[in-house]
Amino acid sequence: MTLNSTVYKGVILAAGDGDRLGPLTATCPKVLLSVNGQPIISYSIQALAAAGVNEIAVVVGYLGDEVTKELGDGSRFGVKLEYILNPDYLGGNAVSAQRARDWAKGEPIVLCMGDHLIEPKLTRQLVSGLTLTETLCVDYTPAKHHELAEATKVHVDSAGYIEDIGKNLVRWNALDTGVFLLTRTFFQALDELARKLGIDTEMSDVVRFMVNHGDRFNTCSVSGDYWADVDTPEDLKMARA
Repeated sequence: MTLNSTVYKGVILAAGDGDRLGPLTATCPKVLLSVNGQPIISYSIQALAAAGVNEIAVVVGYLGDEVTKELGDGSRFGVKLEYILNPDYLGGNAVSAQRARDWAKGEPIVLCMGDHLIEPKLTRQLVSGLTLTETLCVDYTPAKHHELAEATKVHVDSAGYIEDIGKNLVRWNALDTGVFLLTRTFFQALDELARKLGIDTEMSDVVRFMVNHGDRFNTCSVSGDYWADVDTPEDLKMARA
């Protein structure tokens, strides 16, 4: 397998408190809950490593010391892990992404959610035949384990660009998998929007903001690749099945 030589930095958002999992996250951060004998976040790390992304910043917040202690320097995954603290972890997930802007140093990154299970095939597909432009991995064929009521929906046009995104879309044709390719253009838009929305800024807010201002946001179809968002006890039970 030939690994990509263009994007070698990744960011994993792992700051949230996982409050919807109730007592399960009272003393354990959600990303460290076990699925098939390994912490949830390890799936994102392994998927990034499989795509040749070997420098990874993990943005932590709630019980962040536990994440750092468990994952260490990343050597057991064959990557280098660094940690960035987001004290505003109760806000939107884009605030965690913003904390990684200076670490990225203007270079393109692959961004994943620390509470998503994703298979390596998905990230490899994103970086193969890569064009360095804002890209979101989308799924046109949701599986039974995807909770549509809670999922972020995407409407993609015939050319593969995002027309709209959000949880409450009536007209949509794909789901947001939470895996992105981002460049400095995204972070510039994020900075601008965060000045208006503050710590409540979500990733989907930034995508919509860019699209509404004439920026093209590309998509990569990963339909058929496995991914799962773990938000609730039911999600966790299904992931462990």
